[in-house]
Amino acid sequence: MRRGLLNSIWIVSALLLIPSAGYAQYGAGTALPGQRNNPQATKPAAPPAPAPVHDLSGVWMMRNPPGSNRGFTNYTYTDPKTEPPSLTPWGEEKLKEAKDSNGGAYTLDQTNDPVLTRCYPPGTPRVYFHPYPFEFVPSAKYMLMMFEYDHTIRRIYTDGRKLPEDPDPTWMGFSVGHWDGPTTFVVETVGFNEKTWLDRLGHAHSDQLRVTERFRRIDHDHLELDITMTDPKALAKPWTTTFYYQNRPEWELGEITCSGDYLDWSKFESFSFKKDDVPEGTAPK
Repeated sequence: MRRGLLNSIWIVSALLLIPSAGYAQYGAGTALPGQRNNPQATKPAAPPAPAPVHDLSGVWMMRNPPGSNRGFTNYTYTDPKTEPPSLTPWGEEKLKEAKDSNGGAYTLDQTNDPVLTRCYPPGTPRVYFHPYPFEFVPSAKYMLMMFEYDHTIRRIYTDGRKLPEDPDPTWMGFSVGHWDGPTTFVVETVGFNEKTWLDRLGHAHSDQLRVTERFRRIDHDHLELDITMTDPKALAKPWTTTFYYQNRPEWELGEITCSGDYLDWSKFESFSFKKDDVPEGTAPK
């Protein structure tokens, strides 16, 4: 119950996009109402411990740096008004077909977002837009990424293997990773199917998508994620962004599923569902 309450609080915080701490300023105290005369209330917290070497283990939750106006990170990677992605003609046509429920033009019963209407896995890197934590679990052969959302799992191979030249298309792609210095973990991913969107606005990708992620642990408590997406069929040039995360050692991943925890399937009666469109037991009756 306590974990569920904390999770609910973070969902609300993510959706409202309340500015929060980042870098060395994370955790810096500010006076609360009624505490202005308390010197301890405004005393900065101790700085976080240094980042451990070759270690990303633990539960991480998105938390933007203080003072940043990054509201768009709830649904896309860069400000759609000032920094929209450069699309190819194919990408432009695909975007016109999208009916996202985040921009205000379409409601939940009008959207064709495959995550919402078909319970499709979100894919990489769209999975980061879901306001739930993820956990790194290292092993000798691979780094496991476990997402609270829909039990999504990524296996990032760290045994020195190369990316496959002709990978089987999958939702999350085929990933290999290596350490670049003591605190930066670099991941390359290929082999995507074309059934997912890059973001919640409906930017499409092809099976030529390649995603590069650089997870840099700033200190013990904070993580930066640089993302670069390249797709010669959909993107005229690479699309890049940076997300920020905070370590949550007191958290354990809960159970969030697409099959009914937050979707009200009665809202989607206007869609013609086929047997194979959604997992068994999740289609509206």
